[in-house]
Amino acid sequence: MQRKLLSWPTFPLRTLIASSPHLLLLSRSKRYSRSPPASDPYDPPYSPIHKTLSPNADSVRGTLAPNLIKPSEPFHSDLPFSFRHSYSESDPAVKPIGFREPPRFSPFGPGRLDRRWDGVLALANQELAPIDRSSVIGDPLTEEEVEELIERYRHSDCSRQINLGKDGVTHNLLDDIHNHWKRAEAVRIKCLGAPTLDMDNVCFHLEDKTGGKIIYRKINILLLYRGRHYDPKQRPVIPLMLWKPLAPIYPRLVQNVPDGLTFEETKELRNRGLSSPALMKLTRNGVYVNVVDRIREAFKTSEVVRLDCSHVYTSDCKKIGVKLRDLVPCVPLLFKDGQIIIWRDLQPRLRQVEGFTDGAYSLFQDIYQCYYGVDNDGCYVTWTRQSLRQARGDS
Repeated sequence: MQRKLLSWPTFPLRTLIASSPHLLLLSRSKRYSRSPPASDPYDPPYSPIHKTLSPNADSVRGTLAPNLIKPSEPFHSDLPFSFRHSYSESDPAVKPIGFREPPRFSPFGPGRLDRRWDGVLALANQELAPIDRSSVIGDPLTEEEVEELIERYRHSDCSRQINLGKDGVTHNLLDDIHNHWKRAEAVRIKCLGAPTLDMDNVCFHLEDKTGGKIIYRKINILLLYRGRHYDPKQRPVIPLMLWKPLAPIYPRLVQNVPDGLTFEETKELRNRGLSSPALMKLTRNGVYVNVVDRIREAFKTSEVVRLDCSHVYTSDCKKIGVKLRDLVPCVPLLFKDGQIIIWRDLQPRLRQVEGFTDGAYSLFQDIYQCYYGVDNDGCYVTWTRQSLRQARGDS
């Protein structure tokens, strides 16, 4: 009885083709179609690949060579300077103490450059001639020509614009500038971040590495002119960096105890800086053109200054501290929780003033165009030029 209840009815097997041959066409997918008859024109299922014309050797060497991943031979560049990742944000005089990646791995790629990469730069051949800027720039522009170029490229909606960020004047940026110069006489450069602390340095490296000329500068906006006799076909070969190399390891920026201070004095200055109101609040990728001048003014009345960089990356804070140390100059005391504490160190600039050594004051001329004095109690005294002449008895 159980076998009869669980038994399934059996049917004879039949093939679909034998029983109904006309259903075979319906079972085919819609994406397949019949082959075109012989009388139809040629209709391939995929778009044919058109063969590109092979450019001549000169154009390949001048324009396409730096972009090739696997060239037939290493690239050769006649640029007389050594290749670095950043020209404006690195100091060749400061040697690294270590590397975060093996120096044998060149960011230009294996076998793509005829210069040896040492972990920081690709050293140039000393026999290369310097760039002849005068022959490319030609005669100076007239006032009417300068005004016309400024009016054409200075606006924010200009299509010939390059953004210069926290890395400053990088190596691949030079290639971008020459690409814009193919179709435009000038290029608009908008500078943001730590490089804006020293715009003179940015302008110098742009002119020195590209051979152009700055014809307009307002706050963080620059116009770089290519020159009257610039020929895009004769542009220099700039091999591109395939990746951004890791920054080497440099000596510590902040010392535990700066020179001329004791541990207790250093701790007291740091606490005083943290408790003092912030002089400025720096934003991420902001414009820091007036930061150096404001710090110099603040140092006339205060010994320690605090900068609020809570919205700035830690790596950018270190770059800002290095630039302030050299530009103000000052001594960075602390980087903590997005706060930069800097100290006015006057001892390295101590210089005796001739004819005024009487008394307990040791006067010296500072970068602020006034004279500072230190009395026996260690207090700072400010002397103007006029008061100093009166004290010395000069007319």
